[in-house]
Amino acid sequence: MSPRYWARWVVEQGGARYALRLQARRDPFARLITTQAALRDPYPSIEEIRQRGRLLPKSYWTVTADYEFTRAILRDSRFGTFGPDGMDMPKWLRNRLKTVQTPPNPVEPPSMLMVDPPEHTRLRKSVSAAFTPRAIGRLRDRIESVTAELLDALPPGGSADLIEGFAQQVPIAIIAEMLGFPQEKRDEFLAWGDAGSPLLDIGISWRTWRDAYLAMGVMDGYLDEHLARLRREPGEDILSSLVTAGDLDDRELKATASLLMGAGFETTVNLIGNGVVQLLSHPEQLAKLKEDPELWGQAVDEILRFDPPVTMTARLALCDTEVGEHAVPAGTVVVMSLSGANRDPAKFEEPNSFDITRSNAREHLTFSSGIHTCLGASLARMEGAYALRSLFDNFPDLALDGEPHRRPLYTLHGYAHMPVRLGRRATVAAQ
Repeated sequence: MSPRYWARWVVEQGGARYALRLQARRDPFARLITTQAALRDPYPSIEEIRQRGRLLPKSYWTVTADYEFTRAILRDSRFGTFGPDGMDMPKWLRNRLKTVQTPPNPVEPPSMLMVDPPEHTRLRKSVSAAFTPRAIGRLRDRIESVTAELLDALPPGGSADLIEGFAQQVPIAIIAEMLGFPQEKRDEFLAWGDAGSPLLDIGISWRTWRDAYLAMGVMDGYLDEHLARLRREPGEDILSSLVTAGDLDDRELKATASLLMGAGFETTVNLIGNGVVQLLSHPEQLAKLKEDPELWGQAVDEILRFDPPVTMTARLALCDTEVGEHAVPAGTVVVMSLSGANRDPAKFEEPNSFDITRSNAREHLTFSSGIHTCLGASLARMEGAYALRSLFDNFPDLALDGEPHRRPLYTLHGYAHMPVRLGRRATVAAQ
């Protein structure tokens, strides 16, 4: 990569990396996104942020862990998405950075995640139209078949890495189905996802940033060939529908595909992994599910609230405005702790208790809110509920076999490895 890419890393990540590490001793937000202690357990730092105020101004950002404020900002048109284009920088530097062309990816325009209306409205309308009832029905059938195949492959009475052998494999198979990718390329998709996912963090290293964009470049080349193939031979998948509709150009199609890959894979694998740990850590809650399987949908929402797969997001104030009693000047970047909002005692009674019967668990903000609410939220819930229920039905004696290892990511919160003892395989009636 040329020196211009290094300059872009300095602007996007390097400055924040230096500042956060410098502030980590006295600043709970800096500790939250830079320290190993927070990677293992972010909630002490989150509670310190909450105790310091509902909206906490910092040197580079304003931070909140407040449910009401977070929800209000996510739904307020006076706040927009935040990326490099929103940073305050000299005009000459902004123009220079525009000459650094990066591959389409989930964290830069024209990804829906990083654009505001009217572009966001146009893109989301096109993608929403491809999520037809027929397409979702095919995905439901695929969830059931791939879950059964994966569970059959696990050795009863033996040990396994539940992330590599199950939690990763369910969502990547569904994403392949959505995008018309050949199933035999799953390992490549996993590698691209692992390399690209750190881009959602703040202050990542130059090497991590470089490797992420190199992986995105390889994926970009594959998507060029794949889109050409779908134009010649469209299938019944969602990406084929977008290609044949002709409403999006190639860069928009590739950004959308990479976003669906990232959002559809990362959130679901973390949901499944986090769910396994929470249910095994709270056996009385798992017992309730065995007594009443109708609670599985509600259990998934409590997992999403209590141990969310995505922990934070950010918005840029587009004009001088207010949040509650707090003035927010134009250009302010507000970082919102979704994990903190989901455990706000003003919203959730006994928020640090894991309770699958919680009446308002579905009001969590893990899938965001407002116009950027996760398009695949219902699909993620369906995948998570079916995968977790099938896993515990098939292996009722499932137990951890050592300490699960967290991924070294702060925004995407999940496990890289999870050693388990599977125990006996039960005879399971059709669900």
